Amino acid sequence: MPYAVRNAQGQLTSLHRHDPGVGDWVAADDADVQQFLGLTAPGFELASEAGAGAGAGAVQAFEQLDADFIRVLEDVIDALMSRNLLNITDLPEEAQSKLFQRRSFRDRRPSSALDLYRVGEYDGLKL
Repeated sequence: MPYAVRNAQGQLTSLHRHDPGVGDWVAADDADVQQFLGLTAPGFELASEAGAGAGAGAVQAFEQLDADFIRVLEDVIDALMSRNLLNITDLPEEAQSKLFQRRSFRDRRPSSALDLYRVGEYDGLKL
């Protein structure tokens, strides 16, 4: 069980395994502890707060946020490389390999490609 140190506003500033002399014992599933550790985010409920299914939903939502963010990072890396601000060889070999694997997978699945410049159904409307 962790010991939590809080600031004057009551927000967690650190967690400790052993009592640092200025901390209070808190349960590991305390909402503040979970949020401090990044296991929950505002708007996500803990499983203990909303039944057994809510924890799985929060995990899925967080995994989707991660997947979306990874996609953004890939697109940023591609934009930097297309402008010659970054060379693929500037990255560590493991990162190069992972980028090539993801690009190869994405190229084989055109439906997963993000096309920001695709003409949409509302693009031709005059306001």
